[in-house]
Amino acid sequence: MEKRLKSGIPGLDPLIGGGFIEGSVNLLCGGAGTGKTIFGCQFLLQGLREGEPGLYVTLEEDREDILNDVAEFGWDKEFREYEKKGKFLLASEFPSKISDLQTKIIESIERINAKRFVLDSLSIAEMGWAEEKDVAKLRREVFDLMRALKRIKTTSLLITELRGTKALSTLGFEEFLADSVIV
Repeated sequence: MEKRLKSGIPGLDPLIGGGFIEGSVNLLCGGAGTGKTIFGCQFLLQGLREGEPGLYVTLEEDREDILNDVAEFGWDKEFREYEKKGKFLLASEFPSKISDLQTKIIESIERINAKRFVLDSLSIAEMGWAEEKDVAKLRREVFDLMRALKRIKTTSLLITELRGTKALSTLGFEEFLADSVIV
């Protein structure tokens, strides 16, 4: 039986078999302002409270903006305390090239021995990568990132924007590579 990690989201775990499968890569899809960032922070905070270090990489917002967002729930001080203890890392300065991004993510995960990881957002990263106009290469790079996260057994939440199409992700293939999709 696979170990499940509590999501930290009230009411979600019973719907998904008790939580996220340990080491899985999960896609969180939603429109602007639907709470994806808060969901990601709540997922990490649950892990931190259970002794699981966590990494949050934001490619869109400044780290202080994220901390201000979670201050509404009273979590900012808690995140800062975990950060001081070396159990949590909130990073906002990452390379735009996917292979460099993957390397930096894995290094950061290994540095704090993160058991949980949030990328906010995969959509923004893909926009930068899409300049290459090679969808097959981009798909391979996203697959490689997901495979690397699984290899190191970090339970991951990749946030992506819904664009008003039938696809659940920016480029329409990420949902087929992930272990689960939450909309």
